Amino acid sequence: MTVQRISSGSSFEALAGYSRAVVDGDTVLVAGTTGFDYATMQIDEDPLAQCHQCFRNIAAALAQAGCTLDDVVRVRYYLTDARLFEVLAPVFGKYFARARPAATAIVCGLVDPRMRLEIEITARKS
Repeated sequence: MTVQRISSGSSFEALAGYSRAVVDGDTVLVAGTTGFDYATMQIDEDPLAQCHQCFRNIAAALAQAGCTLDDVVRVRYYLTDARLFEVLAPVFGKYFARARPAATAIVCGLVDPRMRLEIEITARKS
């Protein structure tokens, strides 16, 4: 079986030697994805705006893999502040209303202080 590697074009991927997503059979693994707009390499300071951009970035990778957010079976949310969960949870619920994946929220530091969250998912092709 062939493994497909998907890139968003982000300079982070080339620098750190990783793929935005890897398709292995019917499993799609999307790397931790932040709120950077990869076309401009800009990030909004607002956590809500970052969250929506995370989902746009993830959806774009999933589309290249032949999936949608409705195919997500596992999600991990990495938040820089526990208080963000209350603000962002309704956004998570909006994007995953149909998929209802297994989910974990983790409070941690991220590699760039502008980043307020990072989202990592696993999907299965239907």
